[in-house]
Amino acid sequence: MNFEQFLLILRARLWLVFGVLVVVVATTATVSLLLPKQYAATASVVVDAKGIDMLSGMQMQAMLMPSYMATQVDIINSDRVAQRVIGLLKLNEVSQFREQWREETQGRGSFDKWLIDMLIKRLDVKPSRESNVINIGFSWPDPRTAAQFANAFAQAYIDTNLELRVEPARQYATFFAERTKVIREEIEAAQRRLSDFQRENGITAADERLDIETARLNELSSQLVAVQGARVDSQSRQRQAANRDTMPEVLQSSLISGLKAELAKLEARREELTNRLGRNHPEYQRTESEIGSLRDRIDQETRKVVSSLGANTQVNLQRESEIRASLDAQRERVLQLKNQRDELTVLQNDVANAQRTYDALSQRLTQTSLESEIQQTNISLLNAATEPLRHASPKLLLNLVVAIFLGTLLGVGTALMLELLDKRIRGTQDLQIVLGGIPVLGVIQDAGAVFRPRRGLRRLLGAR
Repeated sequence: MNFEQFLLILRARLWLVFGVLVVVVATTATVSLLLPKQYAATASVVVDAKGIDMLSGMQMQAMLMPSYMATQVDIINSDRVAQRVIGLLKLNEVSQFREQWREETQGRGSFDKWLIDMLIKRLDVKPSRESNVINIGFSWPDPRTAAQFANAFAQAYIDTNLELRVEPARQYATFFAERTKVIREEIEAAQRRLSDFQRENGITAADERLDIETARLNELSSQLVAVQGARVDSQSRQRQAANRDTMPEVLQSSLISGLKAELAKLEARREELTNRLGRNHPEYQRTESEIGSLRDRIDQETRKVVSSLGANTQVNLQRESEIRASLDAQRERVLQLKNQRDELTVLQNDVANAQRTYDALSQRLTQTSLESEIQQTNISLLNAATEPLRHASPKLLLNLVVAIFLGTLLGVGTALMLELLDKRIRGTQDLQIVLGGIPVLGVIQDAGAVFRPRRGLRRLLGAR
């Protein structure tokens, strides 16, 4: 089918196309006039998406995401917001709605769920392009009621948004309160263990006490080294006691030196008396007796010096033993203090760790408690809905334009369908197709005549 054939078909069945168009337009107009008028009221809310937390002052990245506005639209269309609208307007107490529910559902199902579905069907939520404004529209036969519903949805959305923000904060506040109580008990228990340990061991200042005991240990170590040196020295001198005359103590003794000097004088006098008087002279005998007495005294004094060296060695040995015992006891004391300090450090760390945890939990508890009591949200009512002056539906002019378009399409489609069911010869091209390509010699112009071959002729033409 070419365009000329299409125009010929429309020309032949123009009244059919026009009739279908008239029927569709008339039906649309009648239905539009008979349908009840619906009024649409719109309330606007603005979403502050700066993403700044009012308490902490920190930026909240979730509000800056592209999906944030879509999430807000879903919240407005949720059953939770519709349920809050029912509560605000007390719709479940309206007998008209309850009767309508019984008529439609025969009393089956939930009345609140039916109300929610009915409200959401009439709700129209549209976010503005490239802005943070959301338009909440609601349609209803009565303009005042439509405005009330739109404003109720806006208020319910604001309340729900605040509730969604406050509820997690309340849950966190409850959790942090419980944890804070547990950590406080742990701090008290750790502090009691620390106090009991200090009281049992008499610890007031662990580091200072350890420093004193360590200094005492170092002093005893120094004393032990000194005593050991003195003991070694006295033992060395004692071993030199065989040569008493050459011992330093003997040589350094003034008494022995004086006695030896006096002995030397007597021995010199004895030599003189020997040469002058002889050995048998009484004077010589008396001098010899004095020399013997003097030598005995020198020997006695020498033995005293040697014996004093042995006594010093014994004293040094005893003192070394005592200092060594004190040193071992002091070393054990220092080790015990170090163990006590280590245990004390562990207990102090337990208290400090519990205190840090308690401080962190207390800070979070304070913040979440404030968040759970906040009454501000980032949603604000921009424009309240007012009673619309004109109805939103049905739109007669728009419906007529659509009806004309659809009626025209339906009429043309009907004409083409009838043409396919009842094929007619509309022009020379149709005749050539029927005659199998035989050329047409001429055409008689008659606008009012339409050639329609009879059955016999059609059979003949079909056979050829």
